[in-house]
Amino acid sequence: MQNVLIVSHTMEIGGAEKALLGLLGVFDYTKYNVDLFLYHHEGELMQFIPKEVNLLPEKKSYASLAKPISQVIKNKAFGTLIGRYRGKNAATEYIVRNHIKDGSYVYIDYSHRFTNPFMPKISDKEYDLVISFLTPHYFAAEKCKGKKKIAWIHTDYSYIDVDVVSELDMWSAYDKIISISEKVTEAFLEKFPSLEDRIVLIENIHPAEFIKKQADEADVSDEMPDDGFVKFLSVGRYSHQKNFDNVPDICSRLDNVKWYIIGFGPDEELIKRKIAEAGTEDRVILLGKKANPYPYFKACDFYVQPSRYEGNAVTVNEALILGKKVAITDYPTAESQIDNGVNGVIVPLKNEDCAAGLKAFIEDKPLQGKIIQNIKNSDFSNSDGFKKIIEILES
Repeated sequence: MQNVLIVSHTMEIGGAEKALLGLLGVFDYTKYNVDLFLYHHEGELMQFIPKEVNLLPEKKSYASLAKPISQVIKNKAFGTLIGRYRGKNAATEYIVRNHIKDGSYVYIDYSHRFTNPFMPKISDKEYDLVISFLTPHYFAAEKCKGKKKIAWIHTDYSYIDVDVVSELDMWSAYDKIISISEKVTEAFLEKFPSLEDRIVLIENIHPAEFIKKQADEADVSDEMPDDGFVKFLSVGRYSHQKNFDNVPDICSRLDNVKWYIIGFGPDEELIKRKIAEAGTEDRVILLGKKANPYPYFKACDFYVQPSRYEGNAVTVNEALILGKKVAITDYPTAESQIDNGVNGVIVPLKNEDCAAGLKAFIEDKPLQGKIIQNIKNSDFSNSDGFKKIIEILES
């Protein structure tokens, strides 16, 4: 039996977390002992962690990383407190000095970097493979022993500002770096060209049978009724990346469409304000957080991903697994996920043009039929990606 450790943040509802479930779902547990270390034992997806996985105990230093300072003090996680304070000050200085507009990635990078010296070991065991699944990747690099270590990229680096020097040190601690799409690789290497020989492309792994089973678990007709409207669905964090703030304006340009959005996050009030401004209160419906979103996928007519940017949208593959007609905006990585006109359509990001593209897709029944047939003949689970992980482990 070989020992594997996977390190991540929480099991809140999110694309990376669902991709982690996909990875956990393809291990052969007669061959691998898999330990999972989460900073916080939180999130609706905790219940879906396979029973064969050994969930390591939560440690208060790690659990205090994203908590209010009052909670950190209550936990007596004073090392974490000091590190977060120093990291916030250093990040602010870097952001101001470099005139960075959105410093969110710098703040989280510095928070982990500066708390790292105060963190206890994750485990005393020596592992054959350590996987750091979600950035920042400082802790898995230094707080556990592994014969080989790999780290995942889930983000399109062309859309974020980072401290390249700091992150280069972080990524360089790993034997291999897993990228989830070719476009993600290109954007990453624009910032870190010296790491080219460490990149391995593995698209997100999706637990197809689990998704299909979950889709049949509930009847959501009360929330998404068959009322004569074309039902659009989008799922994701209420954030700038997902572009849900523009959905009300896009929807206002479409006749006979109701657009349902599942998620949560900091942009909720902005989206609600945009709904009111567009006068689409009856046609853009925020469904909030759902532990099991798949019955809603099953109930929709079209799945739409209106994002400004993506790494590799997990929800798009989930919709395809469930045989849904999919439209996505033309963010930089779009073509790595959808073959336009073959298994879905790619529409412009600009609101007016996006609406026109969606309208054309709704009206083009022959194209829809062709796409549905192509989806039926395709496998979107990417379970073969696991073979590349084993190749790294055994090389």
